[in-house]
Amino acid sequence: MIRSPHRGRRVLVTAAVGAVVALGAAGCVSSGGSSAPSAGNAWATATSAQGGGGMDALVAAAKQEGTLNVIALPPDWANYGAIITAFTNKYGIKVDSANPDGSSQDEINAVKQLGTQDRAPDVLDLGQSFALGNMDLYAPYEVATFDTIPAANKDAGGAWVNDYGGYISIGCNASLVPVCPTTLKDLAKPEYAGKVALNGDPTQAASAFASVWAGALANGGSLDDITPGVNFWGGVAKSGNLLKVDPNSATIQSGQTPIVLDWDYLNVGETEKNKASFEWKVAVPSDGLFAQYYAQAINKNAPHPAAARLWQEFLYSDEGQNLWLAGKARPIRLDEMTTAGTADKALLAALPPVAGVAQFPTQAQTDAANKVVAQTWATATS
Repeated sequence: MIRSPHRGRRVLVTAAVGAVVALGAAGCVSSGGSSAPSAGNAWATATSAQGGGGMDALVAAAKQEGTLNVIALPPDWANYGAIITAFTNKYGIKVDSANPDGSSQDEINAVKQLGTQDRAPDVLDLGQSFALGNMDLYAPYEVATFDTIPAANKDAGGAWVNDYGGYISIGCNASLVPVCPTTLKDLAKPEYAGKVALNGDPTQAASAFASVWAGALANGGSLDDITPGVNFWGGVAKSGNLLKVDPNSATIQSGQTPIVLDWDYLNVGETEKNKASFEWKVAVPSDGLFAQYYAQAINKNAPHPAAARLWQEFLYSDEGQNLWLAGKARPIRLDEMTTAGTADKALLAALPPVAGVAQFPTQAQTDAANKVVAQTWATATS
């Protein structure tokens, strides 16, 4: 898989915000350690910068804390390395990064297991199913730009807020594939025999699972019916087009996986890596337009509550959102920033074009689809 540095993110974390919106046109027991923030720390319960005394007060308190604990953030995933560096350079706050190869479940486990210890995560970056399923663990907080974030992409009280994401896309080595596919249905054509790879097993991997759902949307299915997607990929497998190879940068560079289905920000990243050797084309298929966001949340027992809130302010600021763009991901405020002229135009131009509006399943639809894929995938593709 392309995102091999962050293998844990392959767990199923498909978006579940219960709406159809645009992704962007262009109970714990501590086992020792320090206690949780005292009741006297206003930032431990502040639900906005204004509510805690203002942005200057938040910055001062965060600098005094001096540290931010993050978890499951690989530096080459959607530009997290540059984001962390920019935050530290701007505020002088050290970022302690634990388990960069971890999953959303690992993040939740750490919050529960570490409780009020001073090494507990301050903040979380979660797939939607995890964000929605663990609401009791978060501290509600509304960043300064909260009102510019679409209602369907946030908890009304700010317990979680979607931040960045992307579309299922088709990456293609143009030096090995004379005519690169641009739609899901193209992938069934005989000229792509032995060339198509999914990023992982859809019973375990988020992007592969989303690719099955995209296949459903392209073949008469819906958010309520993923079976046509299973059948579609079953046909691609039985025709010999689907490779039994888990793609990564090495398999792309060697030509072993000439066509890869993955999030657009990861496929576009491969374009940059390989431009000196070959053209890696990326298309977002209009016949199976499917997207996912990752959400941010603050641990209600954050050992550095001011730094946690300042981190959120940074991520949702124009500066932070443009850093996601630099990572080829689509920030949650992209539409609003594009209209306002605050989105970096060069970075925006580097994104593959999208025609249409992405579809987002509800949690019930996601759970039902997971069950179908778990029960039928192996048989359909054998």
